[in-house]
Amino acid sequence: MADKYLLRVTAGPSYDPTDHQVIAVNSPTPTHVQSALCDTVINVRIQNYRGLPHGSPATSSYFSHPPHTHDQYSIGFSFVPHRDISGKSLVFGNDFEHPVRDRIPPGFSAAFKIVKWAIDPGLDGDVYADKPYLYGNALSSINALSVGPKVGKTGLDLDKIAGKKQEAEAITEGGYDGGQELRDQLSVPGDAAARQKWFLGGHGRLEQWQWEEGRLYTADFFNPYLDFNGKISLSFSELQILMYVLKDKDTGEVLFVVVFTLLPKEQVDNEDNAMSANTTAKNFEPQADDLD
Repeated sequence: MADKYLLRVTAGPSYDPTDHQVIAVNSPTPTHVQSALCDTVINVRIQNYRGLPHGSPATSSYFSHPPHTHDQYSIGFSFVPHRDISGKSLVFGNDFEHPVRDRIPPGFSAAFKIVKWAIDPGLDGDVYADKPYLYGNALSSINALSVGPKVGKTGLDLDKIAGKKQEAEAITEGGYDGGQELRDQLSVPGDAAARQKWFLGGHGRLEQWQWEEGRLYTADFFNPYLDFNGKISLSFSELQILMYVLKDKDTGEVLFVVVFTLLPKEQVDNEDNAMSANTTAKNFEPQADDLD
């Protein structure tokens, strides 16, 4: 199955594919996505990557860091909201514009129960709906969260202030330049797993948190379970397309969307050949001087 497909990863500020850019997977250079709700830079890393753009690295130094040696992929992102967003409202997860019930692999329901029990009890969703979704609250779903300084939004050079941080290292839990003090005020645990569990504990903790306008947040979502090369039981190959979205569930506003698409290798080869033929034809078009 894996030999017949190539993976393409894109990101944009909405579900509209015409708004998306192709992500350079495993590249240290992030993709910058701008929307009315936030500015975001995104790095996607995939182990044993086979996909577009052609010539992409098969891996990243990210996977040499001890916490990530067994992970299959990572979506790392830094974002600055343009307005306050309630901690209860911001969710991260998967959704689809169309039904996928006929492409869900056997055993998914059992696997979902295991994931919800063992990994994220806060997950909520319906993959058999006409518009399937699978969301978790961002504060309990994101694997690593670093709270940074207030940077504003006017003339924001997010590539400079956040991109270098993502390029240099795997994202670690914590805070800096005022961010740690913000966590301490709410008694948010410093350990990632403890923070996830703490926000699942109720007591109004989600409501107390505000994703503040103009503050820089850096996050990482990763796991060892989903193999985009389609080699294990939780196979991506049955769905062909998978979207990750960060959104305000109360207003429906999207901060960003990352789309993983499996394209038939034959289709990609045909498109490459057609592009090459068009380029060759243009190079050999007669010029006015040649006709004299």
